[in-house]
Amino acid sequence: MRILAIGAHPDDIELACSGTLAKCVARGDTVIVCHASSGNLGHVIIPPDELQVIRANEAKRAGAMAGIEVIWGGFHDLDIYADNKEARDKMVDVIRYADPDLIITHDPDDYMPDHTAVSKLVFDAAFTATLPNYPTKEKTVAKLVPIFYMDTLAGVGFNPEIYVDISDYIDLKMNMLECHESQLVWMREHDNIDFADMVKTCSRVRGYQCGKDYAECFRQCRVYLKGTTERLLP
Repeated sequence: MRILAIGAHPDDIELACSGTLAKCVARGDTVIVCHASSGNLGHVIIPPDELQVIRANEAKRAGAMAGIEVIWGGFHDLDIYADNKEARDKMVDVIRYADPDLIITHDPDDYMPDHTAVSKLVFDAAFTATLPNYPTKEKTVAKLVPIFYMDTLAGVGFNPEIYVDISDYIDLKMNMLECHESQLVWMREHDNIDFADMVKTCSRVRGYQCGKDYAECFRQCRVYLKGTTERLLP
């Protein structure tokens, strides 16, 4: 199976579903992670051009830990708008390149505009990418596949439908998250926020909800032809 996970920024996927993706790799799936944005505005001191390179390297280092290919969607922070043909075409090319059997992305009601814009773009592009006469740079025609929405930050307002037991992958998840030093170290040293502890605690809470030590959760996009009778997540 081929799985495409699309997050707005480098580290969003590690926060919400990296344990699940590592588990998918372990069962033999090909996993591609796309960070739509470069994350270039994610620091107070490091300038955007420099930070963009740093965060790309952090993301690739995290992906390599789990055998995941990492790509960039071609956007910058707060420069993602859903109702825009150029933006949709960029996302179509990401999907056509990955040729996935399922897609994971942000919940439509997440907390910030890049997340919600990416969610809408993925929904629109996932259909558009299946049209053989719709021209973009990528020539492959994608399949019409299920979309799963990953948990919101801290689980606010998210009602899980599917739980994935990541108890055996929690250490890997945390190590992948720690690759994003430009974010975590700054928050610890300057904001007194232990973001990694929050992420692990949320995974523990989701585990309590399903009777496991640690879990990640999802809900399925429920529209015509995106349903399935199979259990696709591990």
